Amino acid sequence: MERRRLGRSPVEVTTLSFGGAAIGGLFAPVSDADATAAVRRARERGIGYFDTAPHYGAGRSERRLGAALTDAPAGADRSGAPAGASPTGASAVTGASAGAVVTGEYVLSTKVGRLLVPLGPGEPPEPEGFADPPPYRRVWDWSADGVRRSLEESLKRLGADRVDVVYLHDPDEHEEEVYTTAYPALAALRDEGVVGAIGAGMNQTPMLTRFVERLDLDVVLCAGRYTLLDRSAEEDLFPACARRGTSVVAGGVYNSGLLAGGTTYDYAPAPPELLERVARLERICAEHGVPLRAAALRFPLRHPAVASVVVGCRSAAEVDDNCDLFERDIPEALWEAL
Repeated sequence: MERRRLGRSPVEVTTLSFGGAAIGGLFAPVSDADATAAVRRARERGIGYFDTAPHYGAGRSERRLGAALTDAPAGADRSGAPAGASPTGASAVTGASAGAVVTGEYVLSTKVGRLLVPLGPGEPPEPEGFADPPPYRRVWDWSADGVRRSLEESLKRLGADRVDVVYLHDPDEHEEEVYTTAYPALAALRDEGVVGAIGAGMNQTPMLTRFVERLDLDVVLCAGRYTLLDRSAEEDLFPACARRGTSVVAGGVYNSGLLAGGTTYDYAPAPPELLERVARLERICAEHGVPLRAAALRFPLRHPAVASVVVGCRSAAEVDDNCDLFERDIPEALWEAL
């Protein structure tokens, strides 16, 4: 599978990547066995970039991903040091020696911005869209200490010595805190060699665009705003990324299900006009012998700013399905028609 570099960082990701929200129980429960099988099947199919976050199942996604990757081969240990070198350990977050990041056979990313706090007696769980959540609540924390603490706790849940990429996660209501405390803390971690690349992940483009223009980000994870139904990222975000040399990881390429045979768009029932558009897209794809989902999965990579498409998988069968779709030959005439 092709690999592309994230901005000017040393981190390279596969063009198809594994999103960890699904194995955290997004919308429906997933067993430990199915989660493990999904991650390991992704490795077998050549996927080399795995993204997760504390938010996904209140830590469940990170724990499951780390456990499933434990037996995965890596060309370097997760400290980023060449094989045989001494690992830095989780304490690297509080002080690591600077140096080039050496990625292994897989790249791992997580996110900061939310800390997980154990529930008090009688305190109800916070589903946040995730089935059967663990007994934690999410607390926003964009302070420098909060960023480092979040990464420390993620490393423990992952059972890893390091992650390659860290994103600021959904800072929609916290823009000024990003500028004053959160971004400087992330940039320091990159300067210290603790992580290889830093970025921000959101479902909108205006704020991501401002971040790209004002901050030194290697990558942004943009969900749902560059798809066959919504190309708004072309208007503001992608030009800014081109000017600044920032890469894009495209998420939400099925627009929360509408482009994959569902009826929801951006996590809500799709309006009639969008249902009609999808029907038209399906007819055009059928005329060229290509499933709509295959076109939706590959479309973002046609833009030079996009380094990878991240898709959630909750079973080995879903991994195979997405990989098979991704590997389909798509004629240029279909793109022109679309």
